[in-house]
Amino acid sequence: MTRLSIPVIVALLLSACAAPRPANQVPSFYRSMASANAVIDSATAADMFSSYRRNKRLGALTVDPELTAIAEAEADAMAGSDKPASADAVKARLAAAGFIAPAANLSAGYHTLAEAFSGWRESAQHDRVLLDPRATRMGIATAYTPNSKYKVYWVLVVASGKR
Repeated sequence: MTRLSIPVIVALLLSACAAPRPANQVPSFYRSMASANAVIDSATAADMFSSYRRNKRLGALTVDPELTAIAEAEADAMAGSDKPASADAVKARLAAAGFIAPAANLSAGYHTLAEAFSGWRESAQHDRVLLDPRATRMGIATAYTPNSKYKVYWVLVVASGKR
């Protein structure tokens, strides 16, 4: 054996030890939120949004637990009433709670994070929220309602901080 082939053999042996991804496990951004036990991967969402923002020379977003709780409550309320809410009303509640420069994306009907992200980028109004230069924090949530024409409600809230 030559010196070159030994590292190749070692690499092949080590790669054989790596646990393969189960065939039914899809990346979290492609996982359907159209089920009662679905949970949004907020870290993946923050990574996706932050990469998009960095490409536009903007800062990253970090997941904020309080914004996430607000997003969850709003998504549950929309699912309960089976209709999208007003982003202006959500922004007003965020401002009243002390958040600085709040913005929100509210939508319904997307089944995956990838679909929601794509739809938001293609909508000028929603893209402004993704690319808000003041935003540094985010919360994201979904709520599922099986008998709705929309099935999945989405809420993304961003802010620059809290007073």
